[in-house]
Amino acid sequence: MKITAVRAAWLRASIPAERQHRSDFGVNDSFNTCLIEIDTDTGLTGLGEAKVGVGNLGNYAGVVALIHAELAPLLVGRDPRDVNAVWETLYNGSRAHYVAREGRTFPIVGRRGITLSAISGIDIALWDLLGKSLDQPVWRLLGGRFRDRVPAYASGGWAPLGGVGKQLRQYVERGHRAVKMRVGLQDRSVEDSAARVREARASLGPEVGLMVDAHGTWSVREAQRFARKVAECDLAWLEEPVSPDNPAGQAEVRAATDIPIASGESEQTRFAFRDLIDARAVDVLQPDVAIAGGITETLRICALAAAHGLTVAPHLWGGAVLFASGLHLAVATPCVTALEFSRGENPLLHDLLEEPFELIDGAVPAPERPGLGISLRRDVVRSLTV
Repeated sequence: MKITAVRAAWLRASIPAERQHRSDFGVNDSFNTCLIEIDTDTGLTGLGEAKVGVGNLGNYAGVVALIHAELAPLLVGRDPRDVNAVWETLYNGSRAHYVAREGRTFPIVGRRGITLSAISGIDIALWDLLGKSLDQPVWRLLGGRFRDRVPAYASGGWAPLGGVGKQLRQYVERGHRAVKMRVGLQDRSVEDSAARVREARASLGPEVGLMVDAHGTWSVREAQRFARKVAECDLAWLEEPVSPDNPAGQAEVRAATDIPIASGESEQTRFAFRDLIDARAVDVLQPDVAIAGGITETLRICALAAAHGLTVAPHLWGGAVLFASGLHLAVATPCVTALEFSRGENPLLHDLLEEPFELIDGAVPAPERPGLGISLRRDVVRSLTV
């Protein structure tokens, strides 16, 4: 099997005004991502997704150009089933041949940022191709079925005080048994965030899992004050309490509370997650497969987590290809214990596929079809391509 073409497209789905929400990132008026398709001489095509930002916004012209101009020429003619070899070629560039001899990395200067995002999307597509070529779902190739279904928490919760409890209850009514809400600088104050969390817990009752996400917007002292104010709310985790550029500060927050700390959605490669772990700054690792290095690198991140007694809940605020990647990882990997299920308006998750993801009793069942087990609605792809 040989790669014959690599195609990348910026997908942008506009969101009607009545379905938009506002957070510290601004108004959620569109959802964006990069769709990657890798064609082969066997007629099989692999699907991947690359993201240049952790949210739904972003300009994807750069990553599309990078894939077409720099990375695609390195791929055409290669066997897509050599997943590790391709990953090391893209990450190490002209010095990739040293990796085989020396057994360590010799990365290119631009190894992070959109280059790593592009590698992530390509890697996902290669795993999809590998599964299709063997007529097996990707989770089978990752070690087999560890669990039949994966718990999926509803990711949303932007409503203000007086409305957030009702908003989160709607997610529970749609079948979720755990929900996540946003806090931080989108609110008027730390006390306002804490009051919204107390309202959420009172509305949900004690049986529904509750997580909160500050998007890295608080100072260390603000995050510590918030944690004290919600100590009785039984939070499953506090996500990104401070800037991802401040792991030492996040470690201070973690040391001051028994609420588990989750982070990592903007980190790239196992090396960044190693540093988070070494700083004692995290309990739940949240690699985004379309940012952190694809399925190949996320497996390495999961191994780090398992070795340190930590869990993984992949960041899946993106399109359907990303969600499928996280689902296959969770089916096969013991330490991947939960999936993020976007409950903001997200056409790239809910409208892009011929077969939508099912939520059954709060969980998503393991896919049975080969590869990632998804097929695109081509009319939707054409309508959303920039």
